[in-house]
Amino acid sequence: MAYKAIIAGASGLIGSNLLTILLQHPEYDEILVLTRRQLPVEHKKLIQAVIDFNDLDRYSNLINGHALFCALGTTQKQTPDRNQYRQIDHDYPVKLAQLAAKNSVKQYHLVSAIGANAQSSNFYLKTKGEAETDIKSAGVESTYIYQPSFLEGDRDQPRLGEKIAKVVFTVFNPLLLGGFKKYKSIKAGTVARAMLNQSLTVNKGVFVYTTDKIKQLA
Repeated sequence: MAYKAIIAGASGLIGSNLLTILLQHPEYDEILVLTRRQLPVEHKKLIQAVIDFNDLDRYSNLINGHALFCALGTTQKQTPDRNQYRQIDHDYPVKLAQLAAKNSVKQYHLVSAIGANAQSSNFYLKTKGEAETDIKSAGVESTYIYQPSFLEGDRDQPRLGEKIAKVVFTVFNPLLLGGFKKYKSIKAGTVARAMLNQSLTVNKGVFVYTTDKIKQLA
């Protein structure tokens, strides 16, 4: 059976890895990318829809197929305005889940973060947690939430803090054992591979995976 996938956030670290492997995978014959600007990628399977995420209802007819993968996200440095930050990390993912449910998309895959908690005093973790809560109740038949720790990968704009974190995790990863395994760093490509693998399963319900489980699924 050939599937259609939808990706929101295909220009990001995980999203770009996911796009690459989906384009190469025989189970998927159509990949629709929802994007703010055209991506420098061409492929016979690829369709790019340049959209306004502030008006997602306008594109409801596009939200159909087997699985919607949401890898949208920003940073406080890129988006210092908290209202805009919440739009990207909460409002857009939740609205996409609601449209997916409305249009009978079978699966919704969300990239969240380790420590996401709607009750957290940390704005970043609280926003992620609230997004998870609202997406769980959106009504998609199969909802997968991935909570990776520090992501390893080649970014378009390397950040000093991330370079330092990479060195730190290289030292401490071997020391994170037992219940602390979920805090180990993880390659963006590993998260993308786990998302692909889970999209080829038939499981109904809500599933949440931290780094240690994501590595097993990949």
